[in-house]
Amino acid sequence: MNGDGRAALEQIVREESGLVLAALIASCGDFDLAEEAFQDAVAVALECWPRDGVPQRPAAWLITAARRRAIDRLRHDAMRAGKSAALRESELARLAEGGGEPEPERTIVPDERLRLIFTCCHPALAPEARVALTLRTLGGLSTASVARSFLVPEATMAKRLERAKHKIRAAQIPFRVPAPDAWAERVQSVLAVIYLIFNAGYSATGASRDERRALCAEAIRLARILAALLPGEGEVHALHALVRLHDARRDARVGGDGALVPLDQQERALWRREELGEGLAALARAAHAGDRGPYQVQAAIAAAHATAPSGTATPWREIAALYAELERLHPSPVVRVNRAVAESRASGPRAGLALLEPLALDARSRARLAGYQPYHAARADLLRQAGLRDEARAAYTRAIELCRDEPERRFLERRLAELCDPSSRPPETDNGRIGGG
Repeated sequence: MNGDGRAALEQIVREESGLVLAALIASCGDFDLAEEAFQDAVAVALECWPRDGVPQRPAAWLITAARRRAIDRLRHDAMRAGKSAALRESELARLAEGGGEPEPERTIVPDERLRLIFTCCHPALAPEARVALTLRTLGGLSTASVARSFLVPEATMAKRLERAKHKIRAAQIPFRVPAPDAWAERVQSVLAVIYLIFNAGYSATGASRDERRALCAEAIRLARILAALLPGEGEVHALHALVRLHDARRDARVGGDGALVPLDQQERALWRREELGEGLAALARAAHAGDRGPYQVQAAIAAAHATAPSGTATPWREIAALYAELERLHPSPVVRVNRAVAESRASGPRAGLALLEPLALDARSRARLAGYQPYHAARADLLRQAGLRDEARAAYTRAIELCRDEPERRFLERRLAELCDPSSRPPETDNGRIGGG
């Protein structure tokens, strides 16, 4: 395949795979069949596009090709199962027609991908399964990447995904959006999915810059659509604010040497002011709605950083108090790690270490955090600032072992090198990895 055709296909697969899979799953009613048919369609494109040229509507072309492949697979399976010709053709007609979805449903939720998220977030599925299944399908993440998002082994996540798919098939969960009055029971899972898709792009490992940017853009687009659909939901506006405020800083996150730049040391001229304004406006809408939840608190933290006149003027006491509020609303070891860093900036490294100590003493938290790289990076920095150099070196080494992001690896290796230099002293204003984005 010529370079232009291959590049075009790679771009379409990267940017439109979620749309194509959403349409296929809605038509097929089966996740595995949709994924297999999509891969078949990509293989066909590799043969046809260099000969016939890139089609004007590449995503539509892939959907059509994938549906044909799915029909072939279903016809073959039906014949092997001995189904009657009439039954086979009735099943295949639904797929050929694009799933026969009612037009009012498309009007309510005008985006295929968002509609699939609502489908995956069916109450019959466990909350973790809802989020994981959507990330795997729409986010385009590998099972290993999804597992890292949940701090569980890859094998555990693979079984969880398979159980979710099986339950959808066995319970015949319909691939449709419920009536608006039934959305409330699914909204929190939908928000979690969109935020994790954003995080997968914002801190993705093993992905190209374009792939990461596409994931962030997809999450922002979905958050914006959801906010328009649910204008009275404060947490929906808060999520929109949160992803906007984070994304506005993307150009300042990595320095000229390729190393991560801590948030309060970033060049603020590189922050995208228009996006910051949109994020702050969305946060104001969230506050007006009144239902202050975890996303609104996180957005308030991001806004405190965004509105500080300089890095040295960051309101760390306010941010530490917000993290304490967030931990009350959504207790987790991950929140505690971030709270500890903020508290260290407000009251000194010993205060941060005191917050981390209970995590090391609790067996369950210790097991969850054993492979959680930000915990080891944050702990290393606090130990360094407290003057506990030997313990800090061990923590930095572990953080580097777990690091899959090259800019962050360079940052941590530089810190470790400085720590190993007897003449170096830990800078009092460095907040390490957390808050670095």
